[in-house]
Amino acid sequence: MTATPPARDPRLIADEPGLAGAWAGFRRRIAQGELGSLPVVVGLAVIWGIFYAANPRFLSPVNLTNLLLQIAAMGTISAGLVLILLLGEIDLSAGVVSGLAAAVMAVLDVKLGWPAVSALLAGLVCGAAIGAFHGIWITRLRVPSFVVTLAGLLGWQGALLYVLGETGTLNLQDDAIPALAGTFFAPAIGWALAAAAVVALFAIAIVGRRRRAAAGLPLPPWRNDVASIVVRGAVLAGVAGVFSLDRGLPAAVVIFVGIVLALDTMLRRTRFGRHVFAVGGGIEAARRAGIAVDRVRVLVYALAASLAAAGGILAASRLLAVNQSSGSGDILLSAIAAAVIGGTSLFGGRGSAWSAVLGALVIGSISNGMDLLALASSVKFMVTGAVLLVAASIDAVSRRGRAAAGRA
Repeated sequence: MTATPPARDPRLIADEPGLAGAWAGFRRRIAQGELGSLPVVVGLAVIWGIFYAANPRFLSPVNLTNLLLQIAAMGTISAGLVLILLLGEIDLSAGVVSGLAAAVMAVLDVKLGWPAVSALLAGLVCGAAIGAFHGIWITRLRVPSFVVTLAGLLGWQGALLYVLGETGTLNLQDDAIPALAGTFFAPAIGWALAAAAVVALFAIAIVGRRRRAAAGLPLPPWRNDVASIVVRGAVLAGVAGVFSLDRGLPAAVVIFVGIVLALDTMLRRTRFGRHVFAVGGGIEAARRAGIAVDRVRVLVYALAASLAAAGGILAASRLLAVNQSSGSGDILLSAIAAAVIGGTSLFGGRGSAWSAVLGALVIGSISNGMDLLALASSVKFMVTGAVLLVAASIDAVSRRGRAAAGRA
């Protein structure tokens, strides 16, 4: 009698070679909510296709460059909110903090005559101090982050009005500050950075494979790494090509991407980054593992508020002024929506620094495309709200899928 072969664990099918294994792995990731940023990328491609069909100017080099300039400030604020969401918490004061930090910088530079660099650093320190204050209040007094940052939303708005005083609006006169958003590097620099990024990707892949081999872990086929690098290299080349056909590489985009790269490296390759994910996955479990939970939370709030301050400074640099409405309007909601749409979980413990980039691109593309089509703001808000609802629903469904897979 021939023995029946044992059933294969469906979780191991993805490791099988060939198209059958790849397709089985894809279906498994769908069921378990492990598709990563793929839904966001597909959604962004659909949005771009719709707006291009409605107005071909949408994908022109000039408009794409303007789009990236428009999202740099909001995306920087969103990068800080990614950290907060990774903890499973919220910060409702990020928008106002960005405006207050920009106001502090402007007052020091314009009214008190501080050098631009000193004024910029003071604005960032202002944001870090506010974030640390929030974090200490939340951790020491055990007041929910929603309440503390809601109070901050109101209180720091008053501080913004107080700092600006009767002037109301301050025009930035020092050329060094507007240069943050107004500088464009030569196209050759953009191409050089793209080439350097591809080389870095290959180096990272080689180092990663060596570490896996040294640890005795199985190595994925080289074609997987090569395919990933080719796709990313094509994206980088496309971006560099777009900039070369317009004014060149914007300094604001370099700053934004540099911040995201540093944040991504911190989250994925440092002990502090691992602690952030651990705290977001479960505070009690993290505390029992010996992690200084309160210190992690305070540092995250300080870092997030510093990034909010940086976003406010970039916004002021682009607008050449700071006024009483800086940091208000829909900037906070857009930054939170960008983090969620980009793939950061509202439940904590899952997400990536690159969520801020992808989500900001989605939010910015909707706003930019509708402006080109001269649609009313009401339509823009309704569409953005619908996209956010879809993203949050995907996150909830993915969470249930992962929970079901864990019980299997």
